[in-house]
Formats: sequence, structure tokens, C-alpha cells
Amino acid sequence: MERRHFLRQAGTTLALASTAGLAACARQPVAAAVPQDTPVLPQARMVSGEATIAPVKASVDRITGVYVCTRPFRAAGPRIEAERLGRKTVVHNYGHGGSGWSLSWGSSTLALRMAQATGAREIGVIGCGALGLTSALLARRAGHPVTIYAKQLPPDVYSMRASGVWTPDSRICDEQHESALAARWEEMTRTSHAMYQSMLGIPGKPVEWIDGYSLSDTPPGQGPAEPDDEPDYGSFRDSVPDLTPHSVELPVGSTPFPQPYVRRFTTMMFNISTLARTLMSDFLAAGGKIEIREFTDPDQLQKLPEHTLINCTGYGAKALFRDDSIIPVRGQTARLIPQPEVTYALSTHQFSMIPRSDGLLVQVLNDTGNYNNADTTPRRADSEAAVRQIADLMTRLRKS
Repeated sequence: MERRHFLRQAGTTLALASTAGLAACARQPVAAAVPQDTPVLPQARMVSGEATIAPVKASVDRITGVYVCTRPFRAAGPRIEAERLGRKTVVHNYGHGGSGWSLSWGSSTLALRMAQATGAREIGVIGCGALGLTSALLARRAGHPVTIYAKQLPPDVYSMRASGVWTPDSRICDEQHESALAARWEEMTRTSHAMYQSMLGIPGKPVEWIDGYSLSDTPPGQGPAEPDDEPDYGSFRDSVPDLTPHSVELPVGSTPFPQPYVRRFTTMMFNISTLARTLMSDFLAAGGKIEIREFTDPDQLQKLPEHTLINCTGYGAKALFRDDSIIPVRGQTARLIPQPEVTYALSTHQFSMIPRSDGLLVQVLNDTGNYNNADTTPRRADSEAAVRQIADLMTRLRKS
């Protein structure tokens, strides 16, 4: 399988291009649904005797929202470094591409170390998304008085628009910077993975493991050509083979899916609504403070009482700190009404679906024109087309 195809399959198709680190998102209001015929779906059935496949109720009138996000990609990878600005030390913690939620605990651990190295007791955190929440909570657990300064709080922060799947190397750097980032990436990944494992079983299931099925009409490595308008991204998953179960190719004809080639994969999923609420509650319960504050210029940070700040503004750092190294990578998802009985993910060359508890997330895959595209205008027709593809797939499920 050629490199570009592998990266898209591993980082996007199998686990949905997220990000977490998804930022600068816009939501399209849901228009009144147009009544339409809903196909009669097959009953739930088994895949090789392993799992129940409950049909997805895929129809455009079940779309509750369409979201557009710009993932903050940096060719060199995330910016995790300290900078002296006037009387303040600012530890930057942003630029994670589609890996923000996945790498949040590990990246924030590195940022906290740098903040502690200044000797400061009080720490301010700028931003209340995935990186801001984890940075603030880790600092508070370490005994520091912490205040989060943010323009908006969950559920209105851009990190809430992420797909919510474990994608630690999704658009994390370009191929040229892969070797330079490798050691730091592995440390962040293993730290985050361990923290998320400790959150399994918490009420509301902020984190859980799910199975999914990757469907194809062609043998592995012989699929349609991938879009060629994005760079070759760094790939690191081979360095952590122990963290995620290997995918399994299922025998042809052994599944209810009409595609002849089916691979089962297992991955972590974040129910982001519950996860963000859990992190916020833990932070406040630990004595953390939150202040609503908007910053449009770095000089405004000088007015804050803390001498050490952790900057977790994501894509917002491009404007606030004039960081032109951040490239927006547009991504669009639609959310369908939740279906608790649908517990599996699906992916094809055209779309991906993730079974979050707050709604089934559907994303168009392998479309072009997203790299260096900061347009956050939703294209509802694209999401409706993906939902109709799922609906067609469901009507063609084979009976057991």
C-alpha cells in the first residue's frame, strides 16, 4: 500500500480526521426537515458471529447540525516551547492538526514541565478547549493555583466540533519533520493513552473502546487514487504497535456488508460532550478558576496577574501571536440523532461514521480543496450526500 494511501486510511478513514485539534468551527443551523420516504432497514445481524450490526437510521431529516472546522496544522508539528514576552513567560501549546484531543494529556504534560521550570507558583491558561482544559487540570493537580482565561467555554469552544476518535498522528507534521518529532510524539502519545485508559468506566463514558469496519470494493492497496492537494504527513503509528489492537481482515462474504473486502478495527472514542464536562467539573472541583476574557494582542497578556502563562489558543494563535506557520485544513462533519444501539464505526473511501453518544458523526472523506482553506461556511449538500451513501449501504445489508 503506497504511503499516502496508508496515511489517509490509518489517520483519516479508519478513525476519522479529527481533531482534535479541530478548531475555528462554524455550525450551520438546521433547517426544517423536508418530509421524505425512509427506507425499511434490515434487522440487526451478526458479523462473522462476532458483533451485532444495528442498522443506522441514515436520512437527512435526522441531521441535527453541520460543522466546519479548520485543523491547525504546522509542518514542524505542535508548538510546545517557552517564550519570554515582556514580564511574562508564555509556554505555547498549540498546532496539533487533527490530533488535539488524542495528544492533549501528553502535550499538556510537556507544557506544564516548562511552566514549572520558571519557578512560578500561579499559572494562567489561555483557552478552554482540549489543550486548555488538560493543561489547567494537570497544573491544578500539581498544586498550582490556576485560572483559565477564555473567550468562550464548552460547549461553545471549537474543540467541541472534533470527531472524537483516537488519532494521535492525524496531520501532526509533514513527512520532512517526521524524524525530528518522533521521540516527542511517542512520549506525548503514551502519556495521553495512559491517562485516557484511567478514564474508562467513568459515568457518562467520556472515553470508551469501539470496534469499526473499513469497507472496500477493491483489495487493500488497490483503492481509488487519493487527493493530491495535501502534503505527505508524518506517520508514527508503527512506533506504538502495543497501544491499539491490530485490524483484522474478515473473510469475503462473512459479513452483512455488500463490499467484499472488510477489515475490523478497534479504537478509542471520546464522547466529547461528556469528556469536556468531566474535565471542567474536575477542574472547578479542584479549586480552579475561570475568567471570561478575550485577547486580540499579546500585549494584553501583560495585565494578567500570573507571571507564567500556558497558551492553548489552537488555530486562534495564528492571529493572536501572528504565527503564519499555522495552516488551516478544513474539515466538515454532520451529526445525526443519537442511536444507542449503533455501537460500531464505519468507513469507506467516501465517508466515515463514528457512534458517539451525543450523535452519530458523519464526515466526507477524500474530498479536495481543504488544505490552507480557512472558509468555515458549511456545505450542507456534501454532508447530505454522505448520509445518503450510508442510507444506501444500510438497504444493501445482507440477511444473516
